[in-house]
Amino acid sequence: MAEQLDWRAAKLLRTRDLTPDIRLFEIEPSGDFIIPKPGSHINVTVQIGERPDVRSYSIVGPCTDGIYRIAVKLLGDSRGGSSYMWSLKPGAQLTISTPGNHFDLGRGRPEYLLLAGGIGITPIYTMAIALADIHADFRMLYACRRREDAALADELRERIGDRLQMFVDEDGGRVDLDSEIARLAPGGELYVCGPIGLLEAAKRVWQQSGRPVDQLRFETFGNSGRFASQPFKVNIPRLNLVVDVPQNQTMLDALETAGVGMISDCRRGECGLCALHILEVDGIVDHRDVFFSDEEKAANTKLCTCVSRVAGGSITIDTADRAA
Repeated sequence: MAEQLDWRAAKLLRTRDLTPDIRLFEIEPSGDFIIPKPGSHINVTVQIGERPDVRSYSIVGPCTDGIYRIAVKLLGDSRGGSSYMWSLKPGAQLTISTPGNHFDLGRGRPEYLLLAGGIGITPIYTMAIALADIHADFRMLYACRRREDAALADELRERIGDRLQMFVDEDGGRVDLDSEIARLAPGGELYVCGPIGLLEAAKRVWQQSGRPVDQLRFETFGNSGRFASQPFKVNIPRLNLVVDVPQNQTMLDALETAGVGMISDCRRGECGLCALHILEVDGIVDHRDVFFSDEEKAANTKLCTCVSRVAGGSITIDTADRAA
């Protein structure tokens, strides 16, 4: 079922750059303030060209002062949501939702392992602060490409000290998931947020460890894949239709724009409702979802149209839906 949202007006109070391409936004909502739990997000209405759309952003920090804080990474190949957010100036009027949560932090666990990759730091940062405040037993691993990309690292170091371990690609740093998970106490939980490759690796090692599936919790964002986003064509023989998918638009959005009736919910590669059957592919399917297993992705029989793409070619799909 789709998330039930309570929308309200809000005002952008101020912004602050955390890294060269990650900006913190402080937003004051109208009406009663709902204090978010760790792992929460708010939805923000953005303008993509002439069309309004919605983006979901993790809430940064405890936000007990009546102000929501989110961090937005400026992406050159995005659908335009990050560019719109970065164009906003203090005083801008916004429409936001009350907090939702698909990434809830469990309480009372014997130990916690937090793993963040890149912009995935936003919900993990909040969890680390919350766990430190209740003196929980936890460790945090933070991976990024360059030191200048390590948003909120100084704040984290100040709050949680040596419970934070950094892994920087340019310095040769790599997370050894096998050993880190092996160190986790029985009954301990792993929380992961980051690029799709990191999530898939964590899921694979967790499964191999034999630990309970429900003690691995993760959140994804649908802008990362194995290949840079590029335009591709979608052929739908049933509808006698060819749809062009631009670099900065998802396959799902392009199909909807072309009048193809689609079913979707999360638009994040998590629920699988928008998945369609693959008949043929010329190129490589870049599966960016966390819904299908590694085996299902390797079989290349279906893809989640909300996040997955094709690199270097075109794809032929089947859908029972009829054009409007």
